[in-house]
Parts: sequence; structure tokens; C-alpha cells
Amino acid sequence: MTGDAQAAAGTRRTIAVVSAGLSQPSSTRLLADRLRDATLAQLERRGIEVDVTVIELRDLAQDITNNLLTGFPGPALGAAIDAMTGADGLIAVTPIFTSSYSGLFKSFFDVVEPGALTDLPVAIAATGGSARHSLALEYAVRPMFAYLHSVVVPTAVFAASEDWGSGASGTGDAQVGALPQRIDREAGEFAALVAASERSSRLDDPFAIETPFAQLLGGFEAR
Repeated sequence: MTGDAQAAAGTRRTIAVVSAGLSQPSSTRLLADRLRDATLAQLERRGIEVDVTVIELRDLAQDITNNLLTGFPGPALGAAIDAMTGADGLIAVTPIFTSSYSGLFKSFFDVVEPGALTDLPVAIAATGGSARHSLALEYAVRPMFAYLHSVVVPTAVFAASEDWGSGASGTGDAQVGALPQRIDREAGEFAALVAASERSSRLDDPFAIETPFAQLLGGFEAR
């Protein structure tokens, strides 16, 4: 075990994985799983234990719509948002529709409170029928997380149909071309940020009042 791994031994981190795939099986979920597994392998080599929460947006579609209309999340959506905003890192994967992220993917992040993803390490990835859509990660997905003040790793992974051994059905082995290498490179960058994160160990109560009531009342002290 290296010195860094020895120093990290006993450390625990949390990762949220958001998949916006619509079908089952889904190549989007498959790519999310590949990134998750590669990240776990990187962190385990550092002696870091990891808790993972997978969020399938297709299961939350109705709750997301209701939240957009009412301003309040249901229990399942609320739990998913809490898991993501309290994590040390986020893997976010969307299918590309009409040259951009899916509406479901965008709607989910639209219902997250402003500032909740500030400084959150994020690994972005996408799937699509053609490699022509790969730039959507750079002109759509990355700017969205930059607007949310997240820390997005330099490498982004796009998987086209031809990148999967048996097509885009979600059953391929991701062995075509350089996809495994791109996944490993992004996972390495992401793991380094997650290892340094302390978000999950300092969850703040948004309703907590740190200033004494006497000070809030202008110095008045109860007698």
C-alpha cells in the first residue's frame, strides 16, 4: 500500500450516480455503471471505502413534474436530491436528444435548490446514436454544471452506438475503440476530487441558526 493509500485508509466517501436513460436495459445506465465501477476501483486503490446511491430518473419522472408544478418534492424525489447534494461526488449521465441533454435530465436539476451543488465534483457522460453528438457534452452539459458552480472533471465520456460491442441495447461490453480508456481517464480525474472532498462529513442544516438569539435580538438578554 502506498503512502497516500495508507493515509486514506479508513476514509469513507459517498457518490451519487444519476442516470437519465429511458429504456430498460439502457445504454445510459450501462455507461453510468462503467464509470461507477472504474471510480470505485480507483478509490479502493487509495484505501477509500465508498457508499454509492444510484438515481434512475425514469423512476422519478412523475415526481419531478409534480415538483415543477408545486414547488415541493415528493418523498422519493426528496431522498434522491438529498443523496446527491450531500455526496462527495456525482456521476451524471444523459442520453443526447436533439443535440442536447434530455428534458428529464434538465428538469431534475431544475428542481434542485440554487447553490446545493456548489463545489461538488462531477463526472459527466452521455450516450447517443452517433458520435456527431459528442460535443453536446461541452456546449450543453458542462456549461449547465458550471452555472451550478460544480467542479466538472476535464475529461467527458460520450458513448455512441458503435462503442458498445453489440450496439446500443445496453447489453454490450464497451470494448470497441477507446471507450474503456476514456472511462478510466475520467474515473481517475473524478476519484482524485472525490478523495479530497469532505462534503459528506460536513452536512449543514439549512435551517440551523448559528448566531445566538441574544445577538439576533440586538443584545437583549432574557432575565
